[in-house]
Amino acid sequence: MLEPLRGVGPLRFGMVPDQVSEALDGMSFHLSSGRENGTTWGSCDDLGLTLFFGEGVRLVAVHVDPERGPSVRLHDIELIGRVPSEVRADLYHHAQGEGVAVRGNWSGDPEVAAWGVSLGTSLGRDVFDGEDYTGPRGVLLTTALLVAPELAADPFGSPPVKDWWDTSEKPPQTGAWPVKEEKERPLWGFVPMERVGPLRFHMNPQQVTAALSEKPSSRQGTYAFGLEGYARPGPWQLREDRFDSTGVTAYYEYGPDRLPTLAAVTVHGRTGPQVECAGIRLIGRPLSAVNTALLRYIQSHEEEDLGLAFGGDGNIGALEFNLFIKAARAGDTCVSAAQFGREDWHDR
Repeated sequence: MLEPLRGVGPLRFGMVPDQVSEALDGMSFHLSSGRENGTTWGSCDDLGLTLFFGEGVRLVAVHVDPERGPSVRLHDIELIGRVPSEVRADLYHHAQGEGVAVRGNWSGDPEVAAWGVSLGTSLGRDVFDGEDYTGPRGVLLTTALLVAPELAADPFGSPPVKDWWDTSEKPPQTGAWPVKEEKERPLWGFVPMERVGPLRFHMNPQQVTAALSEKPSSRQGTYAFGLEGYARPGPWQLREDRFDSTGVTAYYEYGPDRLPTLAAVTVHGRTGPQVECAGIRLIGRPLSAVNTALLRYIQSHEEEDLGLAFGGDGNIGALEFNLFIKAARAGDTCVSAAQFGREDWHDR
C-alpha cells in the first residue's frame, strides 16, 4: 500500500540504508558512487525495486518494476503491471473525486504531485512465438516512481532520480502516440553497412541534412575530454540529429580527423519510412511479429552465419547486417522501429 509522500509498503521516506535493508527483511543492495550533490541510488533486483537516497543518504524515492516488483495500491487502484490506459483512467477518475491535479510527465504518463506518484511503462517479456528465446512481446506494463515531498514537484528532474535516468534530452511525449499508416510510408532501400534510404554511412551532418531536405528537429552532443580532464572540457561534439518530419535519427562518430560522420540511423516506428530486409518489413509493425520473423530468418540461414544477437532492450539483431529491432511506443503496445549501423557501430 502506498501512503502518499510518506512511504510504500514497509519503506518510509527518510530511512537510511540500514533501515531500508532491515525493512526489506535483510535484503542487501549496492549503492552507486555518491554524486557531488550527496545523492545515490541502489537496486534490489530480486524485489524489482530501485531505491533513491538524497541528502544525508536518506530514502527519497522508490521505483517499482512491473514484472519483479511488488503490488502497490493507491487506495483501490493497483498501480503496477497493468495496462497503462486502464491505470490512467482509474487515476484521473480518483483524482477528480479528490480535487487533485493530474499532469503528464516526460513520457506522457500521469503524474500527481499531491500523491508523489509518476507513472511510466516497461516492455513485458515473453518467449518469441514458441521459440526458445525470451524478449519483448510488445505489450507495455505500468511502472511507478514514488517520491518524498521534496521531489514531488519534479520527480524525474530532481537528483538522484535525474542522475539515474536523465530524461532532459529525450523528446517529450504528449500522451498520444499516433502511428502512420503503411500507405503513407515511403519505402527506403537498405544495403547493410552501406546505406539506408538516401543516407550513406560516413556522410557528414551537412550531407545528411541535404539528403533528407530537412533541418534537424533537435540535436544532442557531448563535450570532448579536454587536455586537463574535466576541469577544462574540450569542444562540443555533435552526436545525434533527430528529423521528426522524415521520422529518423542520425548518429555520428568522430574519426582521427575529429570530424563527425554518419555511423548509424534509427528509423522511428510510428512515423518513419518503411525499410525491408530479407523480405521482412521492419517498421511500424507489431513488435513481436518482426522479432519472430527476423529470428526465424536467421535460424533458417545458419549456413550464412548471420550472427543472431540481442540488443540491450532484448530485441533481435543480425550482426551480419548490423541491424537491430527497436521498440516504439504506440499507446498500450509497441510497434517496431529499427537501427541500422555501419561496420564499426555497436548497438545502443
